Amino acid sequence: MSVRSADHDEVASAVGVSPSEAERALRHLADSALASPIGGAPPRWTAVPPRPSLGAVLARRRAELARVEAAVEQLSAAYEAVSGPRATDLVEVLRSEDEVPARYRQLLMGSSSEVLHLAKPPYVTGASASAEPVGVAPGVQMRSVYETDGFTDAVSLATALRGTGQGGELRLTSQIPVKLVIFDRAAALLPIWGDRPSSGSLVVHSPALVTALVALFESVWERAEPVSLTRRHDLPGTDRGPSTSGRDLRTREILRMMAAGMKDETIARILNVSRRTLQQHISDAGSVLGARTRFQIALLAAKRGWLSE
Repeated sequence: MSVRSADHDEVASAVGVSPSEAERALRHLADSALASPIGGAPPRWTAVPPRPSLGAVLARRRAELARVEAAVEQLSAAYEAVSGPRATDLVEVLRSEDEVPARYRQLLMGSSSEVLHLAKPPYVTGASASAEPVGVAPGVQMRSVYETDGFTDAVSLATALRGTGQGGELRLTSQIPVKLVIFDRAAALLPIWGDRPSSGSLVVHSPALVTALVALFESVWERAEPVSLTRRHDLPGTDRGPSTSGRDLRTREILRMMAAGMKDETIARILNVSRRTLQQHISDAGSVLGARTRFQIALLAAKRGWLSE
């Protein structure tokens, strides 16, 4: 309402509350120096210039925030004093079995723009690895590369499906040099020992080291084979042309995965098809190409451009 003053009945009618609720609200505003009663029975109320009173409130909030920031700095100093060499500005060393998944969740939930992921076996198993999975926040781009030999278990497939279901991109390659996760190009998580991921991990904060790890990821990403998990059932279509029917689009997906060195078991699991259906696709491709062996199929498919996106 845009009036110079009003009683609590007029205020209640304007905002759609009871007179008693309006009176309580007006008295709360008076306590906050945002409203003031003037003469009359019942009294009328008028607004108080907001800048002085709200300015005081903001000043108090700023002072409270400054005290909280100071407390955070004191806690950080105490943590670093107790942790000793385990936590520095450049590298954290995580040795406890429970520290690694907890720190991973913190870094993942704190990411705001991009997560880069290289995944290869052996995978961490046990109670700590079976915690409720955490996905990236909306708007965060996730790019993952999985090693093909390790992409045959339900855990890795479920993880990949969750990532691509949130708009992430997935690629597969025959060999990955190291397990790695990079968060916002500001921190990187990787195991201390590549063959023993449960033995501890490093959280790298050094800008130079993180930049080098990003370059490593991009190099692996460029060589990896793109895979889509958004269409995990045979597509409709009866046309036999290699570029127009849904069935032959699926065949081309299979041929690309074969060319990347993936095993039939892995391809079937990724595409959610039976081994028999998979082999039928391969046999059909061989008939169209006039090839007898899998090597000939892959070679002729590449020559005809069937392996391109």
